[in-house]
Parts: sequence; structure tokens; C-alpha cells
Amino acid sequence: MRAVIQRVTEASVKIDGGIVGEIQTGLLILLGIEDADTVEDIEWLCAKVVNLRIFNDEQNVMNLSVLDNGGDILLISQFTLQASIKKGNRPSYLKAAKPEIANPIYELMISRLEHALGKPVACGKFGADMKVALLNDGPVTIIIDTKNKE
Repeated sequence: MRAVIQRVTEASVKIDGGIVGEIQTGLLILLGIEDADTVEDIEWLCAKVVNLRIFNDEQNVMNLSVLDNGGDILLISQFTLQASIKKGNRPSYLKAAKPEIANPIYELMISRLEHALGKPVACGKFGADMKVALLNDGPVTIIIDTKNKE
């Protein structure tokens, strides 16, 4: 799994011109799923995301997590995060999981994040053409790959 995590002061996702998910202060997570992803990847990523200390404390030091500050999460599936540009200029998406594999993993990720966060997670619609808007705070953007835990 690959995730792009952005600290935001607001974020929303529209489908066919209507807002289907929106948050204020919190995290926008773009999630790319590959065939090799497992429940262990989901568990590890969920724990990492909700505990990332990337929000400022009273001393203006990034020392708080989304759990600590009561923030929200907006989760968006994005198969293009699994793009390979090894050959040529046209990205290959061979590593991206097919919908019948990726959608259940995405749904499980939503469920696990909601459990870890203790409240609903806003999300887009798997496979839909979505328009995502955000106001990145900082900017703070973290990229995580569960196959390369550095």
C-alpha cells in the first residue's frame, strides 16, 4: 500500500458536482492498493496514520497526532499511486490491485481507521471520478509505503 498523507485545515471530495465527503482540521489520505497488500498492511498503516505526530502543540512543535487533536480523516482511493514509470513515459498500473481485490481492502481500511479514530471517516467512492479539494496546512505531506517501512 502506498499512502500520501496531507495535514489539512479543510478537504472535500466531489462526485458529479456534489460533495460526498468533507472534513475540517485533520488528514487527507490518498491510498493506492496493490495485489500483495494484506490485513497486516492495513493494521500497520492505520496505526501509523492515527499516531503520526504532525500537528502542532502549544509550543508550535509538531508533537500531536490526529487522535490527540480530535481531527478528522478523509480517505480517497487512488490507484495511480501504484504507477510505475520504469519504462517509457506512459505509466504502467500493473501493480495496482484490480477492483475486486482493492475495494474490499479499501472498505476494511475505512473500518479500521474509524475504529482507531473512534468516529466516522469521510471518504470518496471507490472507482469513481472524484474531484478532491484541500487546503494543505504547513504544507505537511508524508508518503508511506507499507512495503518499504522507513
